[in-house]
Amino acid sequence: MLDKFQDSFREEAYELLNDLERILLNLEDHPESHEDISAVFRVMHTVKGSAGMFGFAEVARFAHEVESTLDAVRNGKIPVTPQLVSLTLDARDHIREMLQEPASAGSKFTAISDELIERFRNHVAPVDAPDSSTVQAPELSLQELTGEQEEATHQQGASQVDTPHADSPQAQAVLSVNGGLGETKDHVHPVTYRISFKPGESIFLNGTNPVLLLDELAEMGELSAIAYTEAIQPLARLEPENCYVAWDLLLTTKKGRTAVRDVFMFVEDDSELSVEIIDEPEGDEHDPEYRRLGQILVDRGFVEAGKIESVAVRQQRLGEMLVEDGVDPRRIEAALVEQEHVERSRKKLQNELSSASVRVSSEKLDDLVDLVGELVTLQARLTQTAVHVGHSGLTLISESFDRLATELRDNTMSLRMVPIGTTFSKFKRLVRDLSHELGKQVEIETVGAETELDKSVIDRLNDPLVHLIRNSMDHGIEKPADRAAAAKPIEAKILLKAEHSGATVVVTVEDDGAGLNRERIRARAEQRGIIAPGQELTDSDIDELLFAPGFSTSENVTSVSGRGVGMDVVRREIEGLGGTVAIHSTPGKGTSIQLVIPLTLAIIEGLLVRVGEASYVFPLSAVGECIEFSHQERLNNGKRHFVANRGEVLPYLVLRDVFSVSGNEPEIEQIVVVSSQGEDIGFVVDEVIGDHQTVIKNLGRLYRHIEGISGATILGDGSVALILDVQKLCSLAKREHHLSH
Repeated sequence: MLDKFQDSFREEAYELLNDLERILLNLEDHPESHEDISAVFRVMHTVKGSAGMFGFAEVARFAHEVESTLDAVRNGKIPVTPQLVSLTLDARDHIREMLQEPASAGSKFTAISDELIERFRNHVAPVDAPDSSTVQAPELSLQELTGEQEEATHQQGASQVDTPHADSPQAQAVLSVNGGLGETKDHVHPVTYRISFKPGESIFLNGTNPVLLLDELAEMGELSAIAYTEAIQPLARLEPENCYVAWDLLLTTKKGRTAVRDVFMFVEDDSELSVEIIDEPEGDEHDPEYRRLGQILVDRGFVEAGKIESVAVRQQRLGEMLVEDGVDPRRIEAALVEQEHVERSRKKLQNELSSASVRVSSEKLDDLVDLVGELVTLQARLTQTAVHVGHSGLTLISESFDRLATELRDNTMSLRMVPIGTTFSKFKRLVRDLSHELGKQVEIETVGAETELDKSVIDRLNDPLVHLIRNSMDHGIEKPADRAAAAKPIEAKILLKAEHSGATVVVTVEDDGAGLNRERIRARAEQRGIIAPGQELTDSDIDELLFAPGFSTSENVTSVSGRGVGMDVVRREIEGLGGTVAIHSTPGKGTSIQLVIPLTLAIIEGLLVRVGEASYVFPLSAVGECIEFSHQERLNNGKRHFVANRGEVLPYLVLRDVFSVSGNEPEIEQIVVVSSQGEDIGFVVDEVIGDHQTVIKNLGRLYRHIEGISGATILGDGSVALILDVQKLCSLAKREHHLSH
């Protein structure tokens, strides 16, 4: 039982340590960030406490010593320096190594722990003030720096005036709109704004509709609006071109104040507008109770504090008493809406924090996906049976089952989708370490970290990205002196970007280095016998040489490169995922490498085709179009496998020839046009059947290495269709000279 809890602790600790690495790297760039400093301390404090609880005594001892130093940093007694960040990163790596061993094996790490602890103690050189990091103070012991400190807590008293129900005698237009809490960089948790908006009377004359502004606010979060209509004139005096309505708006959102005010950018000068924060959660624990009605009225200046105290002694509802004393009921209504809105948003936040996620093992998710795959296959059989029988009742059941199976498939697949940022965050550390090792100044920028991919795809994407970034660092980016001579900034940049493109994700690794040295690549290829001396090659052909097995332009073997293991591994891994790799390079400007990969490897949308008696499936994401092709025209072409399509020459491949399918060809065949490595290629088939939800099944060991086939799927009639590996088919065809350039 303890082993089970230890495994759970390891999983959580690994996540914490990954966060710690990210926070430390950000802290190195922003050493004055108190938020990051506190976050580093909290991670180490959590790891220390949990490690001791689950039997990792050496981890707990070591983390406690590191925590002591971090506490001194948090209290402003030790400055944040690159050396301290490096040391803490080493401590993070050491803790991870200890966690990978059984808890009982912790003693073997004692010597390493003691060495790191000594380095932490030697590093302690506090300063007099946080902003005087250049002044060195005498070294003090950790005990002198990090004495136990008690944290005082203070609770503010609240008025005990009862809160009445929202029961206004006046007719009020109250609008409640629930929108998504779109996350921005402004706030960690949603905050609530009170917005007072009184448009100018002539706002309609410039074509502005105030209600559209409210709609825009509703898209930013959760909005409650109180409309004040008392200024509307009697019909005899009403000017239809004037605006007589004003609003009190309560918006709960993660957007910042500037984003909120920008909604009113074009009407602010002619309107009365105020935007203030009235509720901002502090930490994860937040009392769902908001201020009393009397407090809200006093704070807003609607009622004097003395009047609240004088009516509180009566045995009546506060709202009713205030109305009797002449307080505008519209003001009471506004205070009530504010109270209910904030309490509702607080409870929602509390629920999200308490039940935001459930930890489920990847094995259970894989089992669920397999079961859904079987269900999808069964659904295809039911649909086919319903069509064959022709029973209207069975057809209706089949259509309903099809809809539910599709929704279940999509929801199940979404459970395995995780942001690619979990992988991107690892590479900042890689770039930092390689920069020091290679003597280069490199900054990495990530875009699209929120782009989601199947976890199984992301796991296999890590190694190719490591190879690409190492190649950019070693081969692409110049030394600082060379960049200065070329009038480039000393600090080079690597861009790591992900974006959705249909059913695929495009991952780009781009640098602003020297670009590919094609003359050197060509000379190296001739030297290794990959190409013949003087062979005519285009720039694209030369770029393709980088993917040859064992190819390297490095003269010496280093810890970074030179062994010929790199780009061929990248292509093999990406094509194993059903994706493609493309290189674009401009001499002196830099190099961009694009990886196009499918969203998932479990269930895909496919295009079902037939050749003879055999069925095949194209990944639908790779298919551009289907065109008719006369069998006689194909015979007339002879060995020239080209056809005109949309004013371009389209090379094609006959699947019947590739797979040696027997039988007679139909008079009218079909060409399925797909995109491969930047060019369109056609595949001639007998018949295009249509879309098919394809549950990917692995082939057995005897057939696993057949080129051109990536898997199989079961059709509704129980027969098997092979899933085509388009990229491998194109490569195979080129090698066998099925396609000529």
